Amino acid sequence: MNRRKLVYGAVAGAAAAAGLGLAWWARRPAAVLGGDPAFWGAQLDTPSGTPLALASLQGKPLLVNFWATWCPPCIEELPLIEQFYQQNKARGWQVLAIAIDQPSAVRQWLQRSPLSFTVALGGLEGSEMSKRLGNASGGLPFSVVFSAQGEVRARKLGQLSPADLNAWASQA
Repeated sequence: MNRRKLVYGAVAGAAAAAGLGLAWWARRPAAVLGGDPAFWGAQLDTPSGTPLALASLQGKPLLVNFWATWCPPCIEELPLIEQFYQQNKARGWQVLAIAIDQPSAVRQWLQRSPLSFTVALGGLEGSEMSKRLGNASGGLPFSVVFSAQGEVRARKLGQLSPADLNAWASQA
């Protein structure tokens, strides 16, 4: 009986340590310049077919949001991101929504629910970009905040809250 308790205790301790390690990793400070040098060198198409060089977004605070039309939490947070953009664009903030989706689905969705910030078509390249920026699981939605100097200031996997956006806006 004591041996069984010892084994259960060891398994529970290992699970707790793994959970704490994962929580630390997800919330660790990230001041690595650019997070991924390839990010700033990438070029993605916009839904209209115009190429967008991500380097053109350097020099101002930037919120990058990876999303998809088939992702309910992604769709739920887009109005909140739109509100954030409207409230902070005069302060220099930029928002880039990278769709991990089929271009036709994104175009159809944007016809019904237009956004005033920049949207790019990421596809599989966008998914890999998301992983290089710290989204190890590849889950959606995933957001990254860059300072005007190109440093990663925050990352969040999962749906954004007003508190997240308010905290990020005060960092810039």
